Amino acid sequence: MADVDNIDDLMTSIRPDQLDPGAVIAQSLDNQWVPAQLAKKMIERGESLEQVRKQRHKEVRAEYFRSLINASQVIINRAYFYNNDAINCDLAEGGLARTAHQKLLASGALVPFLLNERHPAEEPPAYLHAHGDGFTAWQETLDGMGAADRVQCVRMSWDHSENDRDNKEQTRTRLFQPFTEKVQGLTAKDTDILAAQIGVERQDVDRFRRRLGEVVGFSNDLSVRRKPVVRNVLYEEFVSAPGTNVAEGRYDRNKPFAGEIKQLLDLIYNTNLADALGRYPLTPSGSLRRVALQEAREARVTQGFVEDPEQLLTFLQRQAFAAVQDHLTPSAVDALTLHDIWLLRQNSAWHEYVTAFSALTADPGAFHDSVGRVFDRYVRLNSEILKLARGRRQATPNQWLPVVEVVVTLGAAVFTAISGNGIWEVVGGVTPLAVTGSVGGSVQLVLRNRLEGRQEQRFAREIATVRLASAREWSQFHDLVRRLPGYRETANTSPSATASATTQDNEDLLEY
Repeated sequence: MADVDNIDDLMTSIRPDQLDPGAVIAQSLDNQWVPAQLAKKMIERGESLEQVRKQRHKEVRAEYFRSLINASQVIINRAYFYNNDAINCDLAEGGLARTAHQKLLASGALVPFLLNERHPAEEPPAYLHAHGDGFTAWQETLDGMGAADRVQCVRMSWDHSENDRDNKEQTRTRLFQPFTEKVQGLTAKDTDILAAQIGVERQDVDRFRRRLGEVVGFSNDLSVRRKPVVRNVLYEEFVSAPGTNVAEGRYDRNKPFAGEIKQLLDLIYNTNLADALGRYPLTPSGSLRRVALQEAREARVTQGFVEDPEQLLTFLQRQAFAAVQDHLTPSAVDALTLHDIWLLRQNSAWHEYVTAFSALTADPGAFHDSVGRVFDRYVRLNSEILKLARGRRQATPNQWLPVVEVVVTLGAAVFTAISGNGIWEVVGGVTPLAVTGSVGGSVQLVLRNRLEGRQEQRFAREIATVRLASAREWSQFHDLVRRLPGYRETANTSPSATASATTQDNEDLLEY
């Protein structure tokens, strides 16, 4: 067992500002994350997370691998290393799988986030109900690290103050208090736009608005009574089936808008941790995107706002991309092993891809000059994935038609431009809602196979935040888009703000 009394033998303690600039928080590793369509079926059927375990495991595993492919560094709540089967299965398997995990830890590709703990091998608190075998595998993995290896662990503060006071205070102010504020601010949003983005039918918007008021009122009452406002407590009241443990993931179809409230709480929870660490939330395909929160906070990572309608239009204009020589890609990223992922990250194609994307996010205004380079590196990277997958019997190559997709969300309107592989199309989905003031949104870049499947390797991330000052500027942008060649428009009645990219209770300092 790893010696927790000799921390320096195993761990390098780092602060949030010492993380890689491109580090991400992968929402798919959240212990409540379920793909939107699967969550809908679960609620309809009254199923628990355990009852959809096999399907969910496959989805989480694929997203876990995608995060390691598409980001330089992945920050993971320490508890998930032993509680999340999609991660822990490699540790339990041993052999090459465990060795690959150890190499990813030692290289800083995987970074445990510690809340109360001061060491990654500490016994978990009793209220977490850690699976014994999973935690044993985690401890054995740490114990088997090379003598010179160090695990980078991030914490809000490593100050040795009495009772760890500084870490507790920073965690409250940077993590828990912002979560409370975001929940209590839900009714301050434009709820017509929020309802449209989350998929609420127009005839149900007033009921949805009242339900949000109940969520906010319940949260306010907790604050007044000096009770913690955490996701588990809100789940118990508005999402989970009565009499069940929140960890079971049994969501109550008799609670109004349980699925929609769950999506919002999960989005707030995961973006909040990313904000606290000053890094990116990586939202899985099909999950609600941050733009739904109608906030200005993303400007922190996108070098300010895009505020000019003509500048915004450049993201949707046609691009010329490198010719694609290889027309095959593995149909399932999760057909690979963690050892394959480690090998991929040692390849020059991976390093060039990550470097190209980092340059794009550092200067989204140079989109025209840099997106082609990102696409070219993406193509090369997928060729390397194909080489690795050819040795896996379960990996069936699919026809590959790689495309770049740019998604501009403005309020309840979504504009999508797709180009590459000889195609060009731009489509607008405009919800019939009156624009009366400023309107916010985002630009998302998606790299994917045109023949899209859930298990395909793909990339999706917000690259710019948008703020148009008035209805006049919104109309100006809309008119400019309408003039693009081949533009077509549909009237969306319920546009989606989904991506195309765990709290436990304790009175002293809650687990996040």
